[in-house]
Amino acid sequence: MTDQPEQHPATGLDDVVHQRVRLGILTVAHQARRVEFGFLRKALGLTAGNLSQHLSVLEKAGLVEIEKGYEGKRARTWLSLTPAGERALQDEVTQLKRLIHQIEQGSSAPES
Repeated sequence: MTDQPEQHPATGLDDVVHQRVRLGILTVAHQARRVEFGFLRKALGLTAGNLSQHLSVLEKAGLVEIEKGYEGKRARTWLSLTPAGERALQDEVTQLKRLIHQIEQGSSAPES
């Protein structure tokens, strides 16, 4: 038994995943399994350059896989979550649920 208090749920949030745009990217990619760059850009209200920067961070972290190809004569870019990306998203959701639970428990406590 230790005297260490349990860590606050916020300490378990992943800085790479938790950033608003990157969390949105991972969420859309999770729901779609494979998502086209243009769709993602419009869905999240981003510029192409901004989306590209966030995708680079996620790709470097091993959370998404980028695939370039053609659809007809048009160049396209698709992305999908890697197994590590799926785990990172699930871990983030778990930590957010813990954080919400702590807030809800705290708000129902009587004031001193």
